[in-house]
Amino acid sequence: MLRRFLGEHGIGKRGFFAITILFLSVFGWYFMASRVLNQLLIGLEPRNTENLAIWATFYLSIIGTSILGAFLSKKVDRLKFLCTWTVLGAITSLLPALLINVTYFQVWSVSLLLGASFGLGIPSCLAYFAECTTVENRGRIGAITFLIANISVIFFGILFGIFDLAIVSVFFALLRGLGLIVFFLKPEKQSSSQITTSASFVSILRDRTFQLYFIVWSMFPLINEFERVLVSNYLQSWNSSLLETMAVVEPLVATLAILIGGLLCDWIGRKKIILSGFVALGVAYAIIGIVQDSVELWNLYFLVDGVAWGIFSLIFVLILWGDLAQSGRSEKYYTLGSIPYFLSTIIPLLLPQSFVEDVPLVAAFSLASFFLFVAVIPLVFAPETLPEKKIELRRLRKFAEDAKKAREKYERKLND
Repeated sequence: MLRRFLGEHGIGKRGFFAITILFLSVFGWYFMASRVLNQLLIGLEPRNTENLAIWATFYLSIIGTSILGAFLSKKVDRLKFLCTWTVLGAITSLLPALLINVTYFQVWSVSLLLGASFGLGIPSCLAYFAECTTVENRGRIGAITFLIANISVIFFGILFGIFDLAIVSVFFALLRGLGLIVFFLKPEKQSSSQITTSASFVSILRDRTFQLYFIVWSMFPLINEFERVLVSNYLQSWNSSLLETMAVVEPLVATLAILIGGLLCDWIGRKKIILSGFVALGVAYAIIGIVQDSVELWNLYFLVDGVAWGIFSLIFVLILWGDLAQSGRSEKYYTLGSIPYFLSTIIPLLLPQSFVEDVPLVAAFSLASFFLFVAVIPLVFAPETLPEKKIELRRLRKFAEDAKKAREKYERKLND
């Protein structure tokens, strides 16, 4: 059944489990890294500037080392590089357990090292996924593996409520070390041609298709994080129970959207899914910009926002940049494509509370909906990354299967 889900040109069970374990160790670790830093900061009670410095260091170190890792990866064998990165990440994960009297400099150093240990190999990790899949099955394989990694986050979150930081750090290191299993499975690469080319950052930035999709992707996390700060502030004062609902509903909806979005983007293409997501989110923003005192409309907004995050994170984190790289090395595509997300996470820390309280929610959502509709313009001119021939061939195959079933059903009726 798994083979059937992966498709006729699936990567096989060995490759599927290898990628699942790799994503579990990487994305699950990333979630735990944020929780570990939060737990260290609770005891430290930093000022706003110190809090900003620590988190900015964490995310900027991810961006900086991912750029460095994109250069290093082409000089070292892929599996050896990923193996070394995994071991270094596991060792770094033990650092929080060594902290006794936590100081600001220690937490800052840990944030720098954790960010660097993640960023250095994440482009190669995602490029490895792209090489082990094809454009026809990248959506569904990415969906189910990413889905498993997201579901595991619930279990990891429970650990923080049961154990102290020292024991959590051991789990932290073991989770990262879990990725070493991949190097024993060694899934075969699925690329139809040998990967020999390596585009430069400049050539990628000059590529029109990349520019169009990069502009579209940059708009969403930046606008969404800005709006999230305003929404949290508004709901906290108007209806705090809705804020709790948002914290539960959006992740659950996003998780389901990952699976559905992965299947659809392999069936009808990436561009149509992204376009539908932006239009729906723009409409939701516009509605909230007009009416803010309706619980039903807020629940609708949570659903649409969750769906958008699930679909966009899957397509723009895992799928699209591998499509654009085609038969070339995709590390630099993934490096550039991840920058808007990591930069957007710093936005909430840059907004002073006085500014958040003074900005009218009506104006903020109306402006956000306008920018989201503007983001659709470059998307209209962007080409579909799933080849049209693949889409048409799949439709014809589906039509032929349906016709065969209809004929068999008709013949059974005649025989009866």
